[in-house]
Amino acid sequence: MTTSAAGGVPGIREMLSRLIALPSISSASPEWDHSNEAVVRTLAEWLEPLGFAVEILDVPGMPGKFNLIATLGSGPGGLVLSGHTDTVPFDDKRWQSDPFSLTEKDNRWYGLGTCDMKGFFPLAIEAAKAFVNQPLKQPLIILATADEESSMNGARALAEAGKPKARYAVIGEPTDLRPVRMHKGIMMERLRFEGQSGHSSNPALGRNALEGMHEALGELLTLRQEWQDIYRNPNFKVQVPTMNLGCIHGGDNPNRICAQCELHFDLRPLPGMSMEALRQGILERVRPLAERRNLKLTFEPLFDGVPPFETPADAALVKACEKLTGHQAQAVAFATEAPWLQKLGLETLVMGPGSIDQAHQPDEYLELSQLQPTVDILKGLIRTFCV
Repeated sequence: MTTSAAGGVPGIREMLSRLIALPSISSASPEWDHSNEAVVRTLAEWLEPLGFAVEILDVPGMPGKFNLIATLGSGPGGLVLSGHTDTVPFDDKRWQSDPFSLTEKDNRWYGLGTCDMKGFFPLAIEAAKAFVNQPLKQPLIILATADEESSMNGARALAEAGKPKARYAVIGEPTDLRPVRMHKGIMMERLRFEGQSGHSSNPALGRNALEGMHEALGELLTLRQEWQDIYRNPNFKVQVPTMNLGCIHGGDNPNRICAQCELHFDLRPLPGMSMEALRQGILERVRPLAERRNLKLTFEPLFDGVPPFETPADAALVKACEKLTGHQAQAVAFATEAPWLQKLGLETLVMGPGSIDQAHQPDEYLELSQLQPTVDILKGLIRTFCV
């Protein structure tokens, strides 16, 4: 595997070692959350000497969070190689090596973010080096986003800003270099009923939120079955949309009428299902029972959610990636930033080195045997869509 420097840019190992050493955890918990600015500035430091025009954009409303768009060449089309700069939190007691130090063992590189997904950037830059002195018919864009692991607000901000402009996008999430053209969405929702407490000896003294929630649970399970009867996609291991009733809290004592009850649940819609339509369907079932029981109803997302994603099987990018990898495009259960790149009008596919089984795990690693194949595949994509 060649890792020689070009134009003053380090080799693959040194690039990844430096990226791993820069903490860029994103989390809803402030005690874990970090800025990703150092990672973005470091990528810019390597890309500018190669001739990339670099734009660093702050994520609105999120101090310390930045997206990077680096463009080689110009024109209306082109290829985006995209990755996120953040990692998940970690438990250092379960790591056998320093999460922030690139450690080689058993033909693997260990470190936080090696496969998910800082490892993609040095490989994309290595592939790009081969084209820096060639005239490109269409631009090559390296995109680095913020906060994919928590809010996905980096990708949302790009979609709202209408950037970057291109024709094709490959997101280098760990897929063992197998092309992925679809994934389910993720919704996490909060349903809350507020009634009136009172002495349990007389139900008329209050309005029982827990009994209202019991009825609502029945409606939700009925809805789930209805959706599963209608929607099915054989490309997925779990072929139907799922709903998981995750946690419930309510009441304070056996002899008091329950005044408040709250349910948190998870939905995984299939491609072709609208998140807003699902939320409206739920509201249409639970609002009448809340009104009948005189309960105050709150129904809202715990986070904005990730829409389901699908690129057609006959799309040019899908066909190119299938040819370069020798694998048919597939579906996965995890979600990515693909829906927001699609909103920008990009034909989008997910494909990168490493296994999703290693992501978010102690002793996360990237197999050295995947480095050269990744560079070769990315070079093939650049030739196909830029040269």
